Amino acid sequence: MAKQSIFGRIAQLAKANINAVLDEAEDPALMLDQMVRDYTNSIAEAESAIAQTIGNLRLLEQDHAEDIRNAADWGNKAIAASRKGDELRAAGNSTDADKFDNLAKVALGRQMAAEKEARTAEPTIASQTAVVNQLKTGLDAMRGKLSQLTSKRDELIARSKTAEAQRQVQDAVKSIDLLDPTSEISRFEDKIRREEAKVLGAQELAASSLDSQFEALEASDEQVELDARLAALKAGSPAPRSLGSGQ
Repeated sequence: MAKQSIFGRIAQLAKANINAVLDEAEDPALMLDQMVRDYTNSIAEAESAIAQTIGNLRLLEQDHAEDIRNAADWGNKAIAASRKGDELRAAGNSTDADKFDNLAKVALGRQMAAEKEARTAEPTIASQTAVVNQLKTGLDAMRGKLSQLTSKRDELIARSKTAEAQRQVQDAVKSIDLLDPTSEISRFEDKIRREEAKVLGAQELAASSLDSQFEALEASDEQVELDARLAALKAGSPAPRSLGSGQ
């Protein structure tokens, strides 16, 4: 995966408008689950690619540091060879002095080559460092976006469960509506009322029968009094006192 494509993908995902995406989704919860998976996979791929980019940068930095050290070492060798040549020339040994001067030139040539390699690597190191910093920033943004996605998904799931619980409560309330004539409680209440009415009817019937008995008893008392008065009349004796008389 090229660095530029990685950076572009990270930038695109980091700038994604979650709310806008959810507004267009038929099922926001499923969309969030898919987005969480996509972001997780993209972050894993980005981390691997960025790690490789950082590794390459560190190798460049190590090579650059080695070129700097080599340049310094060849510089020291050139100095040492030049000084030795000066000493030999001062002692009258021009032939050997020239050899050390030539060694000094070789060392200086190696120093210049090492310095050139170091200078050549510096722009690449600088650009790679900038890319790595951009990738790290984008990766942090993606991780923050993933956290936002996860929180949004958890919020929607919690709201969905709350709505489902409310729906179940409403269904339960409807099922035990006492005013509903089709409810079991209403039918049971009607049955009890019919039983109560039956009892009231039986009581009324029993009271009616008792009244009839008392009426029959009163009629019997009147017949006894009539018979007694008739007997007294025939015997010529005064009529007996009425049952209702106070004397």
